[in-house]
Amino acid sequence: MKALVFERVVPRFAAARVAATLRGSGRGAAVGPLRLLDQDPPATPGPDWIHVRPRLAGICGSDLATVDGATSRYFEDLVSFPFVPGHEILGVVEPSPGAGASGSGSAAGTGAGDPGSAGDGTAAGRAAGASAAGASAAGSSAAGAGAWASLQPGERVVVEPVLGCVPRALEPLCPACAAGDTGSCQHVAFGHLSPGLQIGYCTDTGGGWSTAGLVAHRSQLHRVPDTMSDEDAVMVEPTACAVHGALSAGIVGTDTVAVIGAGTLGLATVAAVRRLQAPSTLLVGARYAHQRSLAVELGADRAVPSVQLERTVRRATHSLRSAGQVTAGADVVFDCVGSVDSIAAALAMVRPRGRVVLVGMPGRVTLDLAGLWHRQVALTGAYAYGTETVDGTRRRTFDLAFDVVADAHLGRLVSARYPLERFTEALAHAGSAGSRGAVKIVFDLDQQPPRAAPGAPAGRSTPKGRRA
Repeated sequence: MKALVFERVVPRFAAARVAATLRGSGRGAAVGPLRLLDQDPPATPGPDWIHVRPRLAGICGSDLATVDGATSRYFEDLVSFPFVPGHEILGVVEPSPGAGASGSGSAAGTGAGDPGSAGDGTAAGRAAGASAAGASAAGSSAAGAGAWASLQPGERVVVEPVLGCVPRALEPLCPACAAGDTGSCQHVAFGHLSPGLQIGYCTDTGGGWSTAGLVAHRSQLHRVPDTMSDEDAVMVEPTACAVHGALSAGIVGTDTVAVIGAGTLGLATVAAVRRLQAPSTLLVGARYAHQRSLAVELGADRAVPSVQLERTVRRATHSLRSAGQVTAGADVVFDCVGSVDSIAAALAMVRPRGRVVLVGMPGRVTLDLAGLWHRQVALTGAYAYGTETVDGTRRRTFDLAFDVVADAHLGRLVSARYPLERFTEALAHAGSAGSRGAVKIVFDLDQQPPRAAPGAPAGRSTPKGRRA
């Protein structure tokens, strides 16, 4: 079995950065520390862990930043090497080695009452006991709600990759995990697992870019409805990020909202804002024509070239321009790019006391924040997911994401599928997706035709590995 493994090799990391700078995003894969290796499936850290065989695994902007050697040094203590990337995962539940004929012992988990798992004095026993204790704690918390039903081998699942207190078997849960806000877990570098803020950045769990599979805690797995296509399902994780960002902005029905960027995350944000918030006006700035068309299809009132978005906001809000900024502006701006230029543009087009939400992952930037101070603008990050409050009810972000994906048919954003062996082509395609008329590029680990839901609309995908 094969896996793409990212190793901590500083010279290769530097070479990747140079290659990406000179040749474009994704091109660092050919010379960087990402290698295709033979690998066995990872061991389960405890009784409530399940083997998952990836079927489709997306290439995220954060993955590209890692491959390109462009990630912030902030993350150095929050990952462990070597790791298998890939956190946007549609997979299939697998029986663990040694499971019975039905495999249900592995898939369902042995639970806290397993007499052979806890207190046997071994390191594995201690980890198993801790995992069972964590599972027990999660059962009464928002983080564990609805996550403990039996899972059977062969069932399709989407992975919620954040490695919070429950997967790490930590008690008591940190305040964020106890409230269901797992994306804000305080303990992603602690517990019986190696450091790793998510599956796909942790040496113990494996990741989605692998035919050897990965392991996930039961609380991290979400069944995929039979009516949902594979391509829709692989879009649930990035859509959950967009849902969390959309709901964190405090949008009301009279608001004017602007979205900067219309790649995967930007388009998912448009879909989430339109379906969960319904602002008065939703404007999108997108670099490429196909992105603008998709943005309108997904609910934008108007989508314009990126360089025209500020002027469009100014006209929509009857604003003037002074000191490089609009005098009124959008109530909320979502930055789905995370570059110094996009953050500066967001601050220039938001109104005084407005809100800028960083949905795209930024790195080290240099900005003049005098306008933010003078205009009392709120600048906030929107990382990952957990539990959201919608109409006074708490719901898991992934449950909402399933709804948004199904309603908007976001599987149409999957543009091409590649086998692992062609990873350099896949990453180069992902790095230049916009200019090549594509949106989401994924690895196909199943080597089978995609499973389409009954009556699902035709997507925009191309045959495996074919360039869009």
